[in-house]
Amino acid sequence: MVTGEIQIRVRYAETDRMGLLHHANYLVYFEQARTELLRGRAASYKELEDQGYFLVVAKVEVKFKSPAHYDDLLTVRTTVVRTSPVRLEHKYEVMRDGTLIAEGLTTLACVGRDGKLREMPQWLSEAK
Repeated sequence: MVTGEIQIRVRYAETDRMGLLHHANYLVYFEQARTELLRGRAASYKELEDQGYFLVVAKVEVKFKSPAHYDDLLTVRTTVVRTSPVRLEHKYEVMRDGTLIAEGLTTLACVGRDGKLREMPQWLSEAK
């Protein structure tokens, strides 16, 4: 399985009035993590787009276990769990000091510039 980790420090602007990481920012962190996972494999997301491949989020799930706070240093582990010629599924684990605080899943669909489903490059569809 293709897996990668990044670290992200929770910024003040990403928190709510209680000093907790706003729930919407987990999706931003997931995107950052999977973009870095792709960069570590063979190509940047920009290079894919330049070739006419666009990965759009078709489904997202997040399960919150414990809140993250301003200035927490988080580790986001991303794993490719399933692929097909036109879809990629990622699993995310968000940890603080080794403790799982959130987990998520995304399904990405590959489309062309016209917005229609398109097969991904073979190296990407075989990423699992």
